[in-house]
Amino acid sequence: MEKRQVRNNIRTLRFHNGEMTQEQLAEKAGVTRQTIIAIEGGKYAPSLELAFKIALAFEVPIGEVFSYESEDKK
Repeated sequence: MEKRQVRNNIRTLRFHNGEMTQEQLAEKAGVTRQTIIAIEGGKYAPSLELAFKIALAFEVPIGEVFSYESEDKK
């Protein structure tokens, strides 16, 4: 069975949203900047609730922020 991983487009979305800072996103999502850093860096997969909060912060569907892909696919 192939290994899969949660991937995200947070960095790109922040750039396209007026170069939103990690701190600004953290405030909108109700978490710490450290949590956003860990998620953005792929070190931590957010809860479903937090994933939705992040998508709402960007005003996009959750599928535009997160995907579940094979680890081989980069």
